[in-house]
Amino acid sequence: MAYPIQINRNLESKIKEIDFSDLPFGRHFTDHLFVADYANGHWGEGKIMPFQDFNLHPATSALHYGQAIFEGLKAQRSPSGEILLFRPDMNFRRMNVSAERMAMPAISEEMFFDALDQLIGLDHAWVPSDPGSSLYIRPFMFATEKYVGIKVAEHYRFSIFCCPVGKYYSKPVKVYIHDEYVRAFPGGVGFAKAAGNYGAALMPARQIQALGYDQILWLDGIHHKYLQEIGTMNVFLVIGDTLLTPPLNEGTILNGVTRDSVLHLALEAGIKTEVRDISVDEVLSAWQAGTLREAFGAGTAAGVAPIGEIFYKGHQMLLPEPVEGSISFRLKNKVQNLKAGLESDVYGWMRKITPLH
Repeated sequence: MAYPIQINRNLESKIKEIDFSDLPFGRHFTDHLFVADYANGHWGEGKIMPFQDFNLHPATSALHYGQAIFEGLKAQRSPSGEILLFRPDMNFRRMNVSAERMAMPAISEEMFFDALDQLIGLDHAWVPSDPGSSLYIRPFMFATEKYVGIKVAEHYRFSIFCCPVGKYYSKPVKVYIHDEYVRAFPGGVGFAKAAGNYGAALMPARQIQALGYDQILWLDGIHHKYLQEIGTMNVFLVIGDTLLTPPLNEGTILNGVTRDSVLHLALEAGIKTEVRDISVDEVLSAWQAGTLREAFGAGTAAGVAPIGEIFYKGHQMLLPEPVEGSISFRLKNKVQNLKAGLESDVYGWMRKITPLH
Protein backbone atom coordinates (compact mmCIF):
# COMPACT_ATOMS: atom_id res chain seq x y z
CA MET A 1 0.00 0.00 0.00
CA ALA A 2 1.45 3.37 -1.03
CA TYR A 3 2.26 5.92 1.65
CA PRO A 4 0.26 9.15 1.16
CA ILE A 5 2.52 12.03 0.10
CA GLN A 6 1.36 15.55 -0.76
CA ILE A 7 3.59 17.34 -3.29
CA ASN A 8 4.02 21.12 -3.36
CA ARG A 9 6.41 21.92 -6.21
CA ASN A 10 9.05 24.61 -6.10
CA LEU A 11 8.24 26.88 -9.06
CA GLU A 12 11.73 28.44 -9.24
CA SER A 13 14.56 25.92 -9.40
CA LYS A 14 18.02 26.87 -8.11
CA ILE A 15 19.77 24.36 -10.36
CA LYS A 16 21.08 26.98 -12.80
CA GLU A 17 23.05 28.57 -9.95
CA ILE A 18 25.12 25.40 -9.41
CA ASP A 19 28.46 24.66 -11.07
CA PHE A 20 28.29 20.87 -11.44
CA SER A 21 31.98 20.75 -12.38
CA ASP A 22 32.89 22.00 -8.90
CA LEU A 23 30.76 20.37 -6.21
CA PRO A 24 31.92 20.73 -2.59
CA PHE A 25 30.49 18.06 -0.31
CA GLY A 26 27.25 19.00 1.45
CA ARG A 27 27.04 22.69 0.51
CA HIS A 28 24.39 22.79 -2.23
CA PHE A 29 20.85 21.47 -1.78
CA THR A 30 18.15 20.47 -4.25
CA ASP A 31 14.82 22.21 -4.74
CA HIS A 32 12.69 20.02 -2.45
CA LEU A 33 12.69 18.08 0.81
CA PHE A 34 10.43 15.45 2.35
CA VAL A 35 8.86 15.85 5.81
CA ALA A 36 6.59 13.65 7.94
CA ASP A 37 5.62 14.22 11.57
CA TYR A 38 4.86 11.64 14.25
CA ALA A 39 2.20 12.26 16.90
CA ASN A 40 -0.44 10.25 18.78
CA GLY A 41 1.38 7.01 18.04
CA HIS A 42 1.53 7.18 14.26
CA TRP A 43 3.14 8.95 11.31
CA GLY A 44 1.02 11.56 9.56
CA GLU A 45 0.82 12.27 5.85
CA GLY A 46 4.13 12.98 4.16
CA LYS A 47 4.86 16.25 2.38
CA ILE A 48 7.33 17.08 -0.35
CA MET A 49 7.80 20.85 -0.29
CA PRO A 50 10.22 23.52 -1.48
CA PHE A 51 13.52 23.29 0.40
CA GLN A 52 13.24 25.48 3.49
CA ASP A 53 14.36 25.97 7.07
CA PHE A 54 12.59 24.27 9.97
CA ASN A 55 10.93 26.43 12.62
CA LEU A 56 11.80 24.88 16.00
CA HIS A 57 10.58 25.64 19.51
CA PRO A 58 13.46 26.45 21.93
CA ALA A 59 12.44 23.44 24.06
CA THR A 60 12.57 20.98 21.12
CA SER A 61 13.78 17.89 22.98
CA ALA A 62 16.31 16.69 20.38
CA LEU A 63 18.30 19.89 21.02
CA HIS A 64 18.56 19.05 24.72
CA TYR A 65 18.56 15.26 25.02
CA GLY A 66 19.93 14.03 21.72
CA GLN A 67 17.21 11.86 20.20
CA ALA A 68 18.47 12.30 16.66
CA ILE A 69 19.54 9.75 14.03
CA PHE A 70 20.37 9.84 10.33
CA GLU A 71 21.35 7.85 7.26
CA GLY A 72 23.33 8.54 4.12
CA LEU A 73 23.05 7.07 0.63
CA LYS A 74 23.77 8.12 -2.93
CA ALA A 75 22.06 8.22 -6.31
CA GLN A 76 24.17 7.99 -9.46
CA ARG A 77 23.38 8.18 -13.14
CA SER A 78 24.21 5.25 -15.40
CA PRO A 79 25.66 5.69 -18.91
CA SER A 80 22.13 5.32 -20.30
CA GLY A 81 20.83 8.05 -17.96
CA GLU A 82 19.08 5.81 -15.41
CA ILE A 83 19.09 7.00 -11.80
CA LEU A 84 20.34 4.27 -9.47
CA LEU A 85 20.39 3.88 -5.68
CA PHE A 86 22.92 1.48 -4.15
CA ARG A 87 21.43 -0.96 -1.60
CA PRO A 88 18.90 1.44 -0.01
CA ASP A 89 17.28 -1.53 1.73
CA MET A 90 20.28 -1.65 4.08
CA ASN A 91 19.85 2.03 4.92
CA PHE A 92 16.17 1.46 5.65
CA ARG A 93 16.88 -1.44 8.00
CA ARG A 94 19.76 0.34 9.73
CA MET A 95 17.68 3.46 10.30
CA ASN A 96 15.14 1.40 12.18
CA VAL A 97 17.93 -0.31 14.16
CA SER A 98 19.14 3.17 15.17
CA ALA A 99 15.57 4.27 15.96
CA GLU A 100 15.02 1.28 18.24
CA ARG A 101 18.25 1.94 20.15
CA MET A 102 17.35 5.61 20.61
CA ALA A 103 13.74 4.83 21.70
CA MET A 104 12.33 6.43 18.54
CA PRO A 105 9.43 5.21 16.37
CA ALA A 106 10.04 2.87 13.44
CA ILE A 107 9.62 4.02 9.86
CA SER A 108 7.57 1.87 7.51
CA GLU A 109 9.09 0.48 4.34
CA GLU A 110 6.36 2.22 2.31
CA MET A 111 7.10 5.63 3.80
CA PHE A 112 10.86 5.32 3.39
CA PHE A 113 10.87 4.15 -0.22
CA ASP A 114 7.89 6.15 -1.46
CA ALA A 115 9.52 9.28 -0.05
CA LEU A 116 12.85 8.43 -1.72
CA ASP A 117 11.23 7.58 -5.06
CA GLN A 118 9.11 10.72 -5.24
CA LEU A 119 11.66 13.19 -3.81
CA ILE A 120 14.50 12.02 -6.07
CA GLY A 121 12.10 11.58 -8.96
CA LEU A 122 11.01 15.20 -8.56
CA ASP A 123 14.61 16.49 -8.26
CA HIS A 124 15.98 14.07 -10.88
CA ALA A 125 17.76 16.85 -12.81
CA TRP A 126 20.05 17.34 -9.80
CA VAL A 127 21.63 13.88 -10.15
CA PRO A 128 25.06 14.60 -11.69
CA SER A 129 26.26 12.71 -14.74
CA ASP A 130 30.00 13.39 -14.29
CA PRO A 131 32.05 10.37 -13.10
CA GLY A 132 32.89 10.70 -9.41
CA SER A 133 29.87 12.90 -8.69
CA SER A 134 26.55 11.81 -7.22
CA LEU A 135 23.42 12.96 -5.40
CA TYR A 136 23.95 12.50 -1.67
CA ILE A 137 20.70 11.70 0.17
CA ARG A 138 20.24 12.36 3.87
CA PRO A 139 17.24 10.77 5.67
CA PHE A 140 17.09 11.84 9.32
CA MET A 141 14.77 11.83 12.32
CA PHE A 142 14.71 13.88 15.50
CA ALA A 143 12.45 14.37 18.51
CA THR A 144 10.25 17.47 18.33
CA GLU A 145 8.70 17.35 21.81
CA LYS A 146 8.27 20.85 23.28
CA TYR A 147 9.29 19.82 26.76
CA VAL A 148 12.31 20.31 29.01
CA GLY A 149 12.48 17.03 30.89
CA ILE A 150 14.31 13.76 30.32
CA LYS A 151 11.81 11.31 28.87
CA VAL A 152 11.14 9.46 25.64
CA ALA A 153 9.54 11.98 23.32
CA GLU A 154 6.09 11.42 21.81
CA HIS A 155 6.58 13.69 18.79
CA TYR A 156 9.16 13.29 16.00
CA ARG A 157 9.99 14.54 12.53
CA PHE A 158 11.35 12.38 9.70
CA SER A 159 12.82 14.26 6.78
CA ILE A 160 14.95 13.68 3.67
CA PHE A 161 16.98 16.20 1.73
CA CYS A 162 19.50 15.80 -1.08
CA CYS A 163 22.65 17.54 -2.27
CA PRO A 164 24.79 17.03 -5.39
CA VAL A 165 28.38 16.22 -4.36
CA GLY A 166 31.81 15.50 -5.77
CA LYS A 167 34.45 13.23 -4.24
CA TYR A 168 34.69 13.19 -0.44
CA TYR A 169 38.45 12.57 -0.49
CA SER A 170 40.58 13.64 -3.45
CA LYS A 171 43.75 11.87 -2.26
CA PRO A 172 44.73 8.97 0.03
CA VAL A 173 43.50 9.45 3.59
CA LYS A 174 45.84 10.10 6.52
CA VAL A 175 44.56 8.57 9.76
CA TYR A 176 45.68 9.00 13.36
CA ILE A 177 45.20 6.21 15.90
CA HIS A 178 44.00 7.76 19.16
CA ASP A 179 44.57 6.05 22.50
CA GLU A 180 43.28 8.92 24.66
CA TYR A 181 39.69 9.40 23.45
CA VAL A 182 37.12 6.67 22.84
CA ARG A 183 34.30 6.57 20.32
CA ALA A 184 32.17 3.66 21.58
CA PHE A 185 31.87 1.05 24.34
CA PRO A 186 30.10 -2.34 24.39
CA GLY A 187 26.48 -1.73 25.36
CA GLY A 188 26.55 1.81 24.02
CA VAL A 189 25.29 3.29 20.76
CA GLY A 190 28.33 2.81 18.52
CA PHE A 191 26.35 0.62 16.10
CA ALA A 192 23.67 3.29 15.61
CA LYS A 193 23.90 6.32 13.34
CA ALA A 194 23.09 8.58 16.26
CA ALA A 195 24.03 12.24 15.92
CA GLY A 196 25.79 12.25 19.29
CA ASN A 197 28.36 9.71 18.11
CA TYR A 198 29.64 12.22 15.60
CA GLY A 199 29.34 15.25 17.86
CA ALA A 200 31.50 13.60 20.54
CA ALA A 201 34.21 12.87 17.94
CA LEU A 202 34.55 16.44 16.68
CA MET A 203 36.94 17.83 19.28
CA PRO A 204 39.49 14.98 18.99
CA ALA A 205 39.13 15.12 15.20
CA ARG A 206 39.87 18.83 15.20
CA GLN A 207 43.03 18.17 17.21
CA ILE A 208 44.44 15.62 14.77
CA GLN A 209 43.37 17.68 11.74
CA ALA A 210 45.54 20.49 13.10
CA LEU A 211 48.42 18.00 12.85
CA GLY A 212 47.66 17.34 9.17
CA TYR A 213 45.54 14.17 9.50
CA ASP A 214 42.09 13.58 8.06
CA GLN A 215 40.39 11.18 10.47
CA ILE A 216 40.81 9.22 13.69
CA LEU A 217 41.11 5.45 13.63
CA TRP A 218 39.44 4.62 16.91
CA LEU A 219 40.49 1.92 19.36
CA ASP A 220 38.17 -0.01 21.67
CA GLY A 221 37.11 1.54 24.97
CA ILE A 222 38.09 -1.38 27.23
CA HIS A 223 41.62 -2.38 26.24
CA HIS A 224 42.56 0.62 24.06
CA LYS A 225 44.22 -1.76 21.60
CA TYR A 226 41.68 -3.18 19.12
CA LEU A 227 40.73 -1.29 15.95
CA GLN A 228 37.11 -0.14 15.70
CA GLU A 229 36.35 2.25 12.84
CA ILE A 230 37.46 5.51 11.26
CA GLY A 231 35.39 8.67 11.82
CA THR A 232 33.44 8.38 8.57
CA MET A 233 34.30 4.84 7.46
CA ASN A 234 34.82 1.21 8.37
CA VAL A 235 38.46 0.14 8.18
CA PHE A 236 40.10 -2.62 6.12
CA LEU A 237 43.72 -3.79 6.11
CA VAL A 238 45.64 -6.15 3.84
CA ILE A 239 48.30 -8.01 5.82
CA GLY A 240 50.19 -10.50 3.70
CA ASP A 241 47.58 -11.85 1.30
CA THR A 242 44.65 -11.52 3.73
CA LEU A 243 41.96 -8.84 3.84
CA LEU A 244 41.06 -7.98 7.46
CA THR A 245 38.32 -5.94 9.10
CA PRO A 246 37.00 -5.81 12.70
CA PRO A 247 33.78 -7.67 13.63
CA LEU A 248 30.46 -6.08 14.57
CA ASN A 249 29.70 -8.40 17.47
CA GLU A 250 30.24 -5.95 20.37
CA GLY A 251 27.88 -3.35 18.91
CA THR A 252 30.58 -0.68 18.80
CA ILE A 253 31.01 -0.52 15.02
CA LEU A 254 28.55 0.70 12.40
CA ASN A 255 27.27 -1.97 10.02
CA GLY A 256 28.34 -0.10 6.91
CA VAL A 257 26.65 -0.65 3.57
CA THR A 258 29.97 -0.33 1.74
CA ARG A 259 31.64 -2.59 4.34
CA ASP A 260 29.09 -5.33 3.77
CA SER A 261 29.43 -4.94 -0.01
CA VAL A 262 33.24 -5.10 0.09
CA LEU A 263 33.14 -8.29 2.17
CA HIS A 264 30.64 -9.88 -0.22
CA LEU A 265 32.64 -8.94 -3.31
CA ALA A 266 35.98 -9.98 -1.76
CA LEU A 267 34.73 -13.44 -0.88
CA GLU A 268 33.21 -13.85 -4.33
CA ALA A 269 36.54 -12.83 -5.91
CA GLY A 270 38.38 -15.50 -3.92
CA ILE A 271 40.28 -13.00 -1.76
CA LYS A 272 41.30 -14.52 1.56
CA THR A 273 39.20 -12.60 4.10
CA GLU A 274 39.05 -12.56 7.89
CA VAL A 275 36.59 -10.68 10.10
CA ARG A 276 38.27 -10.64 13.51
CA ASP A 277 39.77 -8.48 16.22
CA ILE A 278 42.82 -6.57 14.99
CA SER A 279 45.17 -5.10 17.57
CA VAL A 280 47.15 -1.96 16.95
CA ASP A 281 50.29 -3.92 17.90
CA GLU A 282 49.57 -6.38 15.07
CA VAL A 283 49.26 -3.49 12.62
CA LEU A 284 52.51 -1.92 13.79
CA SER A 285 54.35 -5.26 13.69
CA ALA A 286 53.06 -5.98 10.18
CA TRP A 287 54.19 -2.57 8.98
CA GLN A 288 57.65 -3.04 10.53
CA ALA A 289 57.90 -6.48 8.91
CA GLY A 290 56.79 -5.14 5.53
CA THR A 291 53.63 -7.27 5.42
CA LEU A 292 51.11 -4.42 5.83
CA ARG A 293 50.38 -4.13 2.11
CA GLU A 294 47.30 -1.91 1.98
CA ALA A 295 44.73 -0.12 4.09
CA PHE A 296 41.49 1.54 3.11
CA GLY A 297 38.28 2.93 4.49
CA ALA A 298 34.78 2.03 3.31
CA GLY A 299 31.78 4.31 3.64
CA THR A 300 28.90 5.77 1.64
CA ALA A 301 30.30 9.30 1.47
CA ALA A 302 33.88 8.26 0.72
CA GLY A 303 33.30 4.99 -1.14
CA VAL A 304 36.41 2.81 -0.97
CA ALA A 305 39.09 5.31 0.09
CA PRO A 306 42.77 4.27 0.17
CA ILE A 307 44.71 5.12 3.33
CA GLY A 308 48.14 6.61 2.68
CA GLU A 309 49.35 6.97 6.27
CA ILE A 310 48.55 5.55 9.71
CA PHE A 311 50.11 7.37 12.67
CA TYR A 312 50.45 5.72 16.09
CA LYS A 313 52.64 6.82 19.01
CA GLY A 314 55.37 8.36 16.90
CA HIS A 315 55.26 5.69 14.19
CA GLN A 316 54.43 7.13 10.78
CA MET A 317 53.25 4.10 8.82
CA LEU A 318 53.35 5.16 5.18
CA LEU A 319 51.57 3.03 2.59
CA PRO A 320 51.84 3.09 -1.21
CA GLU A 321 48.94 4.20 -3.37
CA PRO A 322 46.92 1.26 -4.71
CA VAL A 323 47.99 -0.04 -8.11
CA GLU A 324 46.01 -1.94 -10.71
CA GLY A 325 45.58 -5.50 -9.49
CA SER A 326 45.89 -4.66 -5.79
CA ILE A 327 43.03 -5.74 -3.54
CA SER A 328 41.79 -2.24 -2.71
CA PHE A 329 42.04 -1.16 -6.36
CA ARG A 330 39.98 -4.15 -7.52
CA LEU A 331 37.33 -3.72 -4.83
CA LYS A 332 37.09 0.05 -5.32
CA ASN A 333 36.52 -0.37 -9.05
CA LYS A 334 33.96 -3.11 -8.52
CA VAL A 335 31.92 -1.02 -6.06
CA GLN A 336 32.15 2.09 -8.25
CA ASN A 337 31.12 0.20 -11.38
CA LEU A 338 28.09 -1.32 -9.67
CA LYS A 339 26.95 2.04 -8.28
CA ALA A 340 27.32 3.72 -11.67
CA GLY A 341 25.51 0.98 -13.60
CA LEU A 342 28.69 0.03 -15.50
CA GLU A 343 28.26 -3.63 -14.52
CA SER A 344 25.20 -5.82 -14.50
CA ASP A 345 23.33 -5.87 -11.17
CA VAL A 346 23.63 -9.61 -10.58
CA TYR A 347 23.15 -9.09 -6.82
CA GLY A 348 19.83 -7.26 -6.97
CA TRP A 349 21.37 -4.34 -5.09
CA MET A 350 20.26 -1.42 -7.23
CA ARG A 351 16.98 0.51 -7.08
CA LYS A 352 15.96 2.51 -10.13
CA ILE A 353 14.29 5.89 -9.71
CA THR A 354 11.68 7.03 -12.25
CA PRO A 355 11.82 10.79 -12.97
CA LEU A 356 8.68 12.78 -12.22
CA HIS A 357 7.79 15.46 -14.75
